[in-house]
Amino acid sequence: MRIAVASQNFRTVTPHVGRTRRFFIFEATPGAPAQEVERLDMPRGMALHDFKGPGDHPLYSVDAIIAASVGRHFVQRMARMGITAAATSEPDPAAAARALVEGCLPPPAPHEHDEAGCSHD
Repeated sequence: MRIAVASQNFRTVTPHVGRTRRFFIFEATPGAPAQEVERLDMPRGMALHDFKGPGDHPLYSVDAIIAASVGRHFVQRMARMGITAAATSEPDPAAAARALVEGCLPPPAPHEHDEAGCSHD
């Protein structure tokens, strides 16, 4: 399984997946460590929230996307393309990728919403 993990700092799993431009790309299978195969460091305008085409986005080739937070609309948008979007409290990108394929990805940490609401898309 090819998994993109949002990591704006290239160290930890970061939130707000739609605004992130840096991702680890892992190949992961159950029972084995996740293997980093690529890093995406995309220019402005390529965050999924901003991308309007034309053409395919580099993340459209993955099977799953993991971040510390994902919004409902983002999950639905990715599902229409056959991509699983998941949020987690796991800070380690490789551990998160492995946990996803093992079926034991820790749920995201709860967070406060500001008065204007919170959009993760």
